[in-house]
Parts: sequence; C-alpha cells; structure tokens
Amino acid sequence: MIEEILPNLYRMEIPLPDSPLKAVNSYVIKSPERNLIIDTGMNREECMDAMRRGLDHIGVDPGETDFFITHMHADHSGLVSALAGKESRIYCSGPDSVMIGPEFSPENKWFKSVVDFALNNGFPENVLREAVKHHPGFKYSARGRLKFRSVKEGDTISIGDYVFKCVETPGHTPGHVCLYDPHKKILVSGDHILDDITPNISLWNDDRSPLREYFESLDKVGNLDIGLVLPGHRGLIKDCRGRIGELKSHHLKRAGEVLAIIGKTVRDAYQVASRMSWDLTYESWDQFPAPQKWFATGEALAHLKYLEEEQLIRRKTGDHKILFFNPNH
Repeated sequence: MIEEILPNLYRMEIPLPDSPLKAVNSYVIKSPERNLIIDTGMNREECMDAMRRGLDHIGVDPGETDFFITHMHADHSGLVSALAGKESRIYCSGPDSVMIGPEFSPENKWFKSVVDFALNNGFPENVLREAVKHHPGFKYSARGRLKFRSVKEGDTISIGDYVFKCVETPGHTPGHVCLYDPHKKILVSGDHILDDITPNISLWNDDRSPLREYFESLDKVGNLDIGLVLPGHRGLIKDCRGRIGELKSHHLKRAGEVLAIIGKTVRDAYQVASRMSWDLTYESWDQFPAPQKWFATGEALAHLKYLEEEQLIRRKTGDHKILFFNPNH
C-alpha cells in the first residue's frame, strides 16, 4: 500500500514475511533537491521488490535520496545498504548505528556478552542456538560497512517543506530517535509509539533499565504538541497522549503480571517468560519458535529489572543462574 499522507510525504507498507508484525511503514518525503526515506524494511528480496515498486510509483530515485534510520532493528534498517547511493547521507543515533551491519553478528564481542547474559537468566543453550540461527536481525540485516551521520537530541533535518527535530527516545532500543516537526505537529515515531500493538521492551545486559527509559521517553513525547503520529508499524495515530497512556498502562499491568508469576516462588527470567500471557496464536510455550522465546524472555527481563528497581523483588544466584524472588513472601 502506498498513500500520500501530507503533501510530498508518503507511507509505503513494506512486507515482513513470516513476522507477526506483517509490515513496516517506510516514509518517503519528496523534494526537488534531495529526497528522504525514513526506515527501509529488511534486507530480503520481498522487501526490496516492494520498496522499488513504491519508489517507482511516486517517482523517487534512491540514488538522489538520504536515509533516516529510527533504530537499529533489521526491519527498519536492513535495506539501507542496498538502497543508499554514493552521495546518500544515512542518519542514525550513535548508540544504534554501531549495531547495524556486520557489527551486529553472533561473532561480535557485545553479542557474546548478550548470549552469556541469556544463559545466566535461564535460557536453555539448545534453544538459544536455534534463536540466534533464525534471528531476523542476523538473517536480514544490512550488509557491508555503512558510514552514518550521527544524530542526537535537538538536531534538525530539513527536507522540502518539512523541518524535523530529532527526539531521543530510548527504551525500545538504546538509541531510538523520533522525528518531530513542530510546525506541522507530526511525529515519526519508529517503534516508540505504535497503535494496536505494543513495542517490545527488552533487556539483554544489566547496564540499562529499558522499561524505565521507555516510560521517561513516553513522558517526553507526551509533552509535545502532536496532531498526528506516523508509527513504524500498522495505522496512523491521531490521539498521541491517549495512546501513550494506554502503553504505560499496558507495561504496568505487565509488571504486575510478572510480580504475580513470581509470587512465593523463586524463578529465572526464562521461567517467568514461559508463564506470561502473549498475544500469539500458539497454544503453549513449547510451540513458540525460538526467536519468539528470545523476544519474550528479553521483555520479561526488562520488567524484572523494573520491579527490582522498585524494590518489589530481589535477585540471587543459584546453580549458576540469576533467580528472582519476592522478599515480602
């Protein structure tokens, strides 16, 4: 689907085969000088075919186009290496740009620390190998080394009649960035704010508190004057503050569910994830594909970290695993 949302601003749905997300929204802004593509889809044939058809339909040459990547995930960044021309500028935050392309691979030192963290939190080694093997972030990521222009809070990107300010919104990823045009009151939100689905908030090292970061980023965006949100997936959002309230409520309810799952027991994060409610079609945890177990466990860990910071649970080490318990029981 291709639609012109505002003058010279288009939304193209790029399919994501075999993904519960179904498609990613790629936004294209036409300008007589340079065009801008915001997020690209995965580095796979189906995405490239849809992208090329869409760009041909609206008359945009990727060689005369710059790119803005809201965050590191392959469904938003994977195609940029195949689309960008020699003169293309590729904007992305510093924290996320270093995880795009060959740097984000199972051989990467950072990723090996993530694997160790997963094992320490109860992820079975055989399931973990399967998760890494089929993880879309590795299979469909950008290829080759890319030269990024790093963006940070308050930086401005002007394209045609649009003047966007960069808004740092960590949570979904460490370096997630939204684009905000205060005059047109539009926010390109990436995966920070979605409509009928909720962004995955995952933790894979103890250096961050992604759920707390996410809440703070939601509050930051909630203070902006926004009439229309252009999200990374699904439909457009007109009531930004209302949706922010729903997202915060969802994750607080999630945290309550995690607290109830722990109850009087002592559990690792993988065990907690297996007992959480998930909006997927599988009848049991055993039927979850390994990558879905990866995403679920990462989200469980983010909520466990939040509960720990709120002093509602504690951790201990047993059998070379990190275990969580409620000290009030």
